[in-house]
Amino acid sequence: MIELKTGEFEPEYAGKLNFYLKAVDEQLRGDRDEPSIGILLCKSRDRVVVEYALSDIGKPMGVSEYQLTRALPDNLKSSLPSIEELEAEFGDPEREK
Repeated sequence: MIELKTGEFEPEYAGKLNFYLKAVDEQLRGDRDEPSIGILLCKSRDRVVVEYALSDIGKPMGVSEYQLTRALPDNLKSSLPSIEELEAEFGDPEREK
């Protein structure tokens, strides 16, 4: 499970993600599946705060930072769907307003 936050890491995010992982494992995981893994992406993080927040959580979980960019790197363009393909699959959110 991947969760994206638009701001700095907050310790309560770890608790929420742990809750989501438990729900996914109870509701969706099959008998032969491994436990779910949680990845929390935040705009920034304090390593010490993250370590304390995750120290007593038993589920596999990680926190990482992300950076926004205006252009998609050339090496990723061919492996991701185009805007048109996404709109065909999920609809155009501008038309649904």
